[in-house]
Amino acid sequence: MGEILIATSGYSYADWVGPVYPQGTDKRDFLPLYARRFPFTELNFSYYREPTTEGLRQIADKVPGSFRFVIKAHKSLTHERATGWERGAERFVEALHGFRTGAPGPDRLLGVLLQFPYSFHYDDANRRYLASVTDALKPARLFAEYRNDEWDRASVWNEMEKRDVGLVIPDLPKLDRLPQFIPRLTSSYGYIRFHGRNAANWWNGTNITRYDYRYSQGELGDWVEPVREMAAKAEAVIIAFNNHFAGQAVENAEELIGLLGLTV
Repeated sequence: MGEILIATSGYSYADWVGPVYPQGTDKRDFLPLYARRFPFTELNFSYYREPTTEGLRQIADKVPGSFRFVIKAHKSLTHERATGWERGAERFVEALHGFRTGAPGPDRLLGVLLQFPYSFHYDDANRRYLASVTDALKPARLFAEYRNDEWDRASVWNEMEKRDVGLVIPDLPKLDRLPQFIPRLTSSYGYIRFHGRNAANWWNGTNITRYDYRYSQGELGDWVEPVREMAAKAEAVIIAFNNHFAGQAVENAEELIGLLGLTV
């Protein structure tokens, strides 16, 4: 049975003061407090600004050596994809050296998350780009998340297996053109991201209202057996809750930990 790691997408949210962090908590103390509850986190800031080696080292130094990170690829690599992206990929890979702290325990970097937008359609140009960008980011462990169902096909899964790129399974509203909730492994690491099922705000909401959703115990319970089945075949299954509004991600992550009978 592989390891099951459950946490949230990010940790630095002002509206978590009160529901998650004690009143008056300084934002510099968010991560150390978070690391007492969860074994990893997704770093989202790296989508908006390129990370640096020293910046990642400072982040890693705030938590115990056993704590790990998934880092989101910069938007130039997933959303913009402009001419010259190769140099950005080189800088990104170089920055990942900041996770090499020399501390005992497992590798601090769980992997790099390539979150592609809905507009990243399945066509020849994008298939070639995906192959190129995954080559450029090696040897980091990579995960790809698609936000439309055009990529839900055997040829894609087979190619990802050949390249050892993990497929991210997104839990989303049940709307046309969005990926289906089909547990699948394309590498030795599984990955599930819970974005909430706020169908009313999905297409027109903000980054806050789109993810304003609290999963019921029944909805989470439906995932218990699929997660266990994935873990039986994988080295590890990574699960991140992105329904971050008002700390709902923390509540649901801890609830799923309980349903699976895990300890942090």
